[in-house]
Amino acid sequence: MFGLVVRFDLRSGAAGEFDRLVAETLPLIVSVEPGTLVYATQEVEGEPDVRIFYELYRDRVAFDEHERQEHVRGFLAAREEFLAGPPRVEFLTGVGGKGLPGGAQ
Repeated sequence: MFGLVVRFDLRSGAAGEFDRLVAETLPLIVSVEPGTLVYATQEVEGEPDVRIFYELYRDRVAFDEHERQEHVRGFLAAREEFLAGPPRVEFLTGVGGKGLPGGAQ
């Protein structure tokens, strides 16, 4: 498996608009990306202008396919107006643990 965690620091007051953009994009990720195993978006307690994405893919090829999708490319372009700075991306390898797709241990 291949995963990543992304932290988005949003402009003050932009969280609602960013969340709407995510809500428009997420159904397409779910419906047309079989290699995207987990795509979780979360708020950070006590930090209303921060969002965390946890993404888990079957492999690096599935991630690359995700990045090529038109809905993802649209999200990546549209999100820029809501960001206070560049997102922080942490790429993860050797992912395993309880509750992961495919029974990974």
